[in-house]
Amino acid sequence: MNWILLVLAGFLETAFTFCLGKAQDADGSNAYGWYTALVIAMAFSLGLLMKAAQTIPIGTAYTVWTGIGTVCTVLVGIFVFKDPVNTWRIIFISLLIGSIIGLKVVGE
Repeated sequence: MNWILLVLAGFLETAFTFCLGKAQDADGSNAYGWYTALVIAMAFSLGLLMKAAQTIPIGTAYTVWTGIGTVCTVLVGIFVFKDPVNTWRIIFISLLIGSIIGLKVVGE
């Protein structure tokens, strides 16, 4: 169950970085809405990370959390914010995904 919470926490990390990107593009009260959503997503993400780390080693939990957040944030950057795509970015993101899966496999 805590692995599911950890994956959800990683997705929420992506949510708060998405909100940060949207807030930077927004102005006025729209920006405040995005910043509020950022703080809420961050709080839930960290709360779920803390819960998951009760049974998953902290080094593994933190690495998986940041890895999921990184991979998803790069993908959101590419598809939503039109970040550049090149072969090296795809290779390194693939390596990161493989490392996250490897940590799950050896972390049992």
